[in-house]
Amino acid sequence: MTRFLGAVVATALVLSARCSVLADGPDAKAVIEKAIQALGGEAKLAALESKTIETKSKGKLEINGTQGDFTTKFITKGLDHSRQEFEGDFGGNQIKAVTVLDGDKAWRTFAGNTSKLEDQHLADQKRTVYLAIVPVTILPLKGKDFKVESAKEDKADNKPCVALKIVGPDKKDFQLFFDKESGLPVKMVATVPGFQGDEFTQETTYSNYKEFDGVKRPTKSASKRNGENFMEVEITDVKVLDKADPKAFAEPTAD
Repeated sequence: MTRFLGAVVATALVLSARCSVLADGPDAKAVIEKAIQALGGEAKLAALESKTIETKSKGKLEINGTQGDFTTKFITKGLDHSRQEFEGDFGGNQIKAVTVLDGDKAWRTFAGNTSKLEDQHLADQKRTVYLAIVPVTILPLKGKDFKVESAKEDKADNKPCVALKIVGPDKKDFQLFFDKESGLPVKMVATVPGFQGDEFTQETTYSNYKEFDGVKRPTKSASKRNGENFMEVEITDVKVLDKADPKAFAEPTAD
């Protein structure tokens, strides 16, 4: 049971060239630009790309009908460096895990053991990280690694929005939905990796935007997997660091 929980947790938590717009170009570009301005503007978002962001959160995770409370600390620098520390209680099982991405290397520490993530596991972790970051920063969508294929009007939480279909650096697509009035990101729909090579359709909604260092961030999110409640997260603190601890993106050690 503990091993199963650890695998689920690991896959769950961890969302200069311009983008290539293949259809409805002007509309799609306008949606991205409006979102960037709504979040605080390109200058402020770009200034954060070289910084290290430390985000602390708390939440609830539901697995097979069992709900547990957890806390996390997520440290990121760009899309290719991250460290997530997770602690939770699921039915009396105390779960601790650390997952680190350092460019083309990644590791996970769980239940006293550290393992290196390679091949598909490494690719899955890279996807997990960019899906966690892109919807709340948007600026990477103007980079060469992402392609915006279309823009169409839709609804999210019964409110008018605009949906973009996006292809990531791993050639897998996902959708982002933006409030038509404010321009803020309000929902993401993506295929996410499971714990045994399976995949799920995950729908995540973003709400309760607050400003941190001049940039707006959603402080609440809720996710469903294949239509079933999966996770609720509330951000409790965000810090912008000029430098990260040198050990933050190094191979973690088991306690």
